[in-house]
Amino acid sequence: MAKCFLRHLQKESSQFTTLRRRWKMACSFYFTVLSLSYLPLLFRATVGSSDQQTVVLQSNHIFKIAIFADLHFGEDAWTDWGPEQDVNSLKVMSSVLENESPDFVVYLGDVITANNIPIANASLYWDQALSPTRSRGIPWASVFGNHDDAPFEWPIEWFAAPGIPPLLCPVQNSILGQECSFRGTSRLELMKNEMDNNVLSLSRTGPEGLWPGISNYVLPVLSNDKPLVHLYFLDSGGGTYPEVVSTTQADWFKRVSEEINPDGRVPELVFWHIPSKAYRKVAPKFRIHKPCVGSINKEKVAAQEAEMGIMKILVKRPSVKAVFVGHNHGLDWCCPYRKLWLCFARHTGYGGYGNWARGSRILQINDHPFSISSWIRMEDGSVHGEVILS
Repeated sequence: MAKCFLRHLQKESSQFTTLRRRWKMACSFYFTVLSLSYLPLLFRATVGSSDQQTVVLQSNHIFKIAIFADLHFGEDAWTDWGPEQDVNSLKVMSSVLENESPDFVVYLGDVITANNIPIANASLYWDQALSPTRSRGIPWASVFGNHDDAPFEWPIEWFAAPGIPPLLCPVQNSILGQECSFRGTSRLELMKNEMDNNVLSLSRTGPEGLWPGISNYVLPVLSNDKPLVHLYFLDSGGGTYPEVVSTTQADWFKRVSEEINPDGRVPELVFWHIPSKAYRKVAPKFRIHKPCVGSINKEKVAAQEAEMGIMKILVKRPSVKAVFVGHNHGLDWCCPYRKLWLCFARHTGYGGYGNWARGSRILQINDHPFSISSWIRMEDGSVHGEVILS
């Protein structure tokens, strides 16, 4: 298994080199994705701005999003179990993509388990997680979770016989010629590697003023040259800093949303990883019952450490229709909160805790007449938890 694991990472590294070469060739800031006939989307990036992207829906009047949450690639990478879970996670994503044929994918945090990755470049695992979406020519956006840049946690078993696995250490046996590194890969490094090596990535680092949060940005979706929906992505922290959407982030959302959508006519959807404390207020006590919709309610909401104002802003904007989070692997419900919906995704990856069946939350936005609906697509192809969000 170790040799297969090493060969797999060497293959991933060569793919990185190829992707980097292709990126350098893509010198135009205006390009069309033509790889798949079912993907009638156009993307524009504004010259001189790393934060301004637009998604244009050219036909069909339907925009479908698949959400992949808590993939946890790289978990227990030195064991036989770890790489097997990554393979299983690839199968889940492939099944969802084949059954749904989405126009867009959101990676909703905890893409990797950085605290289990002892190599210098955790982007190798990040890139592996992107591969099912990229290979099908589907564009995506990503946001960070609490495990993505978490410091390495030394396994206690490494301090007993036989010690640190020779596949990883010492240096002469390290993967891909890299020195062993236990410092982790920062959010900024992970995001820049994704952006620089993938022409289909619409992820952004976000404004520098929102540091240490990195994945804070908005993607307008246009249909017939008119705004269909605005997708907001916020870094909910964790890992190297507290689990929170800061006051600065909340102020940024308020300012940007009022600038680009002053009259609130354009619906807005918000994505971050760790649920806010508002999720605790609406969480079903035991079984899921109306008005909530879902199939698993197996744990308590693990909320952010503090509420810094983002929810007060969201509930005052009628244009905000729903918030989508991951983090809790044993929850997949949507519940109404004031005039918006609070939704969990579905645990997609085989990494991470819990043995519940894997799947993906799907969003479908119809232009004529306008509506936002959602459901869970399971790995086995079944569908449940359909709900109308707007």
